[in-house]
Amino acid sequence: MGYRYFILGAGRQGTACAYDLALFGEADRIILADANREFAQKSVERLRRLLPSSNAARIEAVTVSVQDHASLVKTLHGASAVMSAVPYYFNPLVAKAAIEAVVPMCDLGGDIEIVLEERRLSDAAKAVGIAVIPDCGLAPGMNNLLAVYGMQRLDETSSVQIRCGGLPQTPRPPLGYRLVFNLEGMLNNYFGKAYVLRNGKVTEIESFTELEEIRFPKPLGKCEAFVTAGATSTCPWTFEGRLNSYDYKTVRYPGHYEKIKLMREMGLLDRRPVTVKGASVVPRDLFVKVAGDKIAFPEDSDLVVLRVICRGLKNRKPVELFLDMLEFYDPATGFSAMERTTGFSTGIVAAMLARGDIKDKGVVPLETAVPAGPFVKELHRRGMAVKEKMVYIKNKRKR
Repeated sequence: MGYRYFILGAGRQGTACAYDLALFGEADRIILADANREFAQKSVERLRRLLPSSNAARIEAVTVSVQDHASLVKTLHGASAVMSAVPYYFNPLVAKAAIEAVVPMCDLGGDIEIVLEERRLSDAAKAVGIAVIPDCGLAPGMNNLLAVYGMQRLDETSSVQIRCGGLPQTPRPPLGYRLVFNLEGMLNNYFGKAYVLRNGKVTEIESFTELEEIRFPKPLGKCEAFVTAGATSTCPWTFEGRLNSYDYKTVRYPGHYEKIKLMREMGLLDRRPVTVKGASVVPRDLFVKVAGDKIAFPEDSDLVVLRVICRGLKNRKPVELFLDMLEFYDPATGFSAMERTTGFSTGIVAAMLARGDIKDKGVVPLETAVPAGPFVKELHRRGMAVKEKMVYIKNKRKR
């Protein structure tokens, strides 16, 4: 007998997750839910065209609002797992409904304050014997599980660096960037607070700082990376006292940082309203509206690059372990690299929840609840290769 999955949000990531679960999740039934029935139905029709008939017949569309608690709880009853792909600020509402319906849950996450709000529901989740796992997408999500996998490959780990970016395969003006998710969300990551480990302690630092140059194999080559918010999730607290440092930076093509910095310094990204010809205007709102259309490039193919570097000891020798992933738009399915890496990652966790592979109960951190080795094996099942390279560091001779 297969599993019954419930996916909230029929957008890009929810649709990709449904596709993944139909192929790899031993699904008996997949319910794709959205507040907009027509939107959900279009996603279901797309999936039915892409999937073998035996898999496609198991998918259906329903209408439900996450803000209608009673209706959501009723709809969730009997599900093996629920995945939330709705805007991150609704996740506490979904978690409350999942706990009341006694259904394990995972979500895409992306905001540490919302995750902490979910964590306050941990006792209630434990009481009914389920796991709720926030931040299961790409970053936060897959990035942190690869870090755990890397740490397990070493005998001792002292530091972890994570670099990740969703990029167009061919950069175009004005920003060398193609919008792969909500522009407002991107700016929140650029200019929020980031949490990292420094000298073994959780440290809050400013986002959009610490610019560095980074190189990848072709076709990427030279890129840049800078601190952004959200992607470390709860890892700094989990690994405090165990690691010396743990940090994350977003990867972009060269020049992107300076262009955003210029617009910020000119006040075009401010949240404080200004008066223009008698009307009150929030500069950032105007920028999101105008710039969003200019950098959408829906016809352009994307890629996702992810690099995790774990430093420590192996066989008593100092080493660096590089874990690299490079994923591209899939023309066969039409799923972007961002949809694949985000939706499939969450699908893996949802399937683990349904199968009972995750033993922890309560609202639990991804990095401690999800087994990293099996997760990486599941990535390889989906053709998403993680390349490993261990480099032994030679000690410099003293002069």
